[in-house]
Amino acid sequence: MLGYLLVGVSLGLSSGFAPGPLFAMVISQTMKYGVKEGVKTAFSPIITDLPIIILSTFFLSRIYEYKAVLGFISIAGGLLLTYLAYENMKINQVNCGSIEQENSNSVAKGAVVNALSPHPYLFWITVGSPMILDAYMQGLFYSLCFVSSFYVSLIGAKIIIAVVVNRSRNFLQGKTYIYLMKLLGLLLFVFAIVLFHDGWKLIAG
Repeated sequence: MLGYLLVGVSLGLSSGFAPGPLFAMVISQTMKYGVKEGVKTAFSPIITDLPIIILSTFFLSRIYEYKAVLGFISIAGGLLLTYLAYENMKINQVNCGSIEQENSNSVAKGAVVNALSPHPYLFWITVGSPMILDAYMQGLFYSLCFVSSFYVSLIGAKIIIAVVVNRSRNFLQGKTYIYLMKLLGLLLFVFAIVLFHDGWKLIAG
């Protein structure tokens, strides 16, 4: 169980702190309307991700006996995590000043932005749902631990960003944030190696 919690927290923090469309939306809503609207935006993935999780997990459960297919999906997940790790490692600063400010309706706008981004779909199809099914083999509680730790960390990271931006923009351009992203990038690369290994084992049979 501790392993699934660790993976969920690591993936959630990396996704939460990494620059992207929802990250920008949290910042812009916070800068224009205050920390309350930024926090509302941080919760929007709960709305958009649920159908993605249900559909992708159902699909993978139907093909769970086809180990070679699952192996290729695992390798695809490893490639995705490798790319995300690279994106984290090359971060040097975040330019908050160039972000356009949006109107309110923070939850709705955050949900639209997240739904139109390819990252949630790619993540849950290649990484998240396979992890849920793997955890489910140990028990339903293990799957719930992974999903809950992922979203607590993801939303928590976005809330931290909103609170920090509300007080000062310097954090996003400082060394602490950069070092944090590089550390999370390293963890993502480790998980990518694990997925490559698992994928090769499934293909090799």
